Amino acid sequence: MTKKLVCCFILVFYAVTVFAVFSDPTARVKDSVERVITVLQDKSLDRETRWNRIGVVINESFDFRSMSQSVLATNWKKATPEERQRFVKFFSQYLEDTYRTKIEAYTNQKVEYTGETVRGKRAVVETVIITDSTQIPVNYKLKNNDGEWFAYDVVIEGVSLVNNYRSTFAAIVNNDGMDGLLNDIQTRIQRHKQSQNESPQAVMPEDS
Repeated sequence: MTKKLVCCFILVFYAVTVFAVFSDPTARVKDSVERVITVLQDKSLDRETRWNRIGVVINESFDFRSMSQSVLATNWKKATPEERQRFVKFFSQYLEDTYRTKIEAYTNQKVEYTGETVRGKRAVVETVIITDSTQIPVNYKLKNNDGEWFAYDVVIEGVSLVNNYRSTFAAIVNNDGMDGLLNDIQTRIQRHKQSQNESPQAVMPEDS
């Protein structure tokens, strides 16, 4: 994944974290932005509390099973029920751990909401992230599960989060099987946790 994409994902979770009760996908996205930024700007919170609160919102915002199924593609059908369950658990933990760290780098970028398309139980919310030097188009794909919208993919400058991981994980499965993929994700999680334990406490951004 390119450095630019990783930086863009800093803001991905702002716009997909859910949810008050909204039937409008864009309203859900806007609400999520405010919820996460409120946590980030609350300087009374220590890092652990801030991480826990952001983690709760992340877990509430994604349909991780649908995302996992899309990421594995044909390998989902080949996997056993236990392997599927473990993959959903590890993949969701990996995404949460990775991007919760990057969310802390928030520096008051702006998000504009430019369009919404709803087709039945699927929706796409189009946005643009505005930084000091560029504008980055980001589309959020959402799925309506029993009246609530959940994100299942994010497309940044035409590059899909699901497709990005699909190609990476497919290569691992082809070489090492599902056991190899599950071990790989566990290793990524452990490596990330170790790097966080070795890193100094993140400094919260100043208010604008």
